[in-house]
Amino acid sequence: MLRFVFWTLLFLNAALFAYGQGYLGTAAGEHEPERLKRQFNTAKMTMLSNEQAEAMAKKTAAAAAGTPAEAAPAPVAPTSAPAPVPAPAAPAFACTEVGPFDADDAPRFETRLAALALGERQSRRAVQAQDVTSWLVNIPPQGSKEAADRKAAELLNLGVSNFYIMNGDSPLKYAISLGMFKTESGAHALLAQLNKQGVRSARITPRGPQTTHYVYRLRDLDAATRKRVAGYAERFDGADVKNCD
Repeated sequence: MLRFVFWTLLFLNAALFAYGQGYLGTAAGEHEPERLKRQFNTAKMTMLSNEQAEAMAKKTAAAAAGTPAEAAPAPVAPTSAPAPVPAPAAPAFACTEVGPFDADDAPRFETRLAALALGERQSRRAVQAQDVTSWLVNIPPQGSKEAADRKAAELLNLGVSNFYIMNGDSPLKYAISLGMFKTESGAHALLAQLNKQGVRSARITPRGPQTTHYVYRLRDLDAATRKRVAGYAERFDGADVKNCD
């Protein structure tokens, strides 16, 4: 009987020891050191930063809600610098003067200029001018009646008798008139004849009333606009187109 009890106790102790060491398999609940080690797998664990942890949390939350995680913004391709805009070419003609025009022609010329819309680049100034109606062949004023008489005597000695001494209150007082002509060519013909006779001091003086004429100044014109202005001026007698300061 004692022997049976001894072997029974020995068998129970051996079975208890084997169970405690896991030799008899694992059971849910107690003493699973190897299974816990495999579950945690500490050799493959990595430490996440705060930013990585927040990104992982957002991704997990989005997956749970059934919506895609926020996509990272696509890289923006660098844009090339804009091509430089070429500077406008400087006007070919800084200052153009057109004229003169009399009181009747000036408004008509301005009407044509209006089509160019020059604005403040267009200006007009009045100038005193002489409307030539005749040409006088004469010897300039001698300064006194006596000096004019002496010059008249010289003319007679040269064979020139068609003359008279000019009097009156005028810039030509004590000048000697040799002839008045309606055309400039007639005056030049007489002057040439007098030179052959030895009269060297005679000259031609335009005559006519003093009137107001108008001259236009146009600034910063390109070549095409300048050409149009020249075309307008050609329609008016005596109007010239030239550069100015």
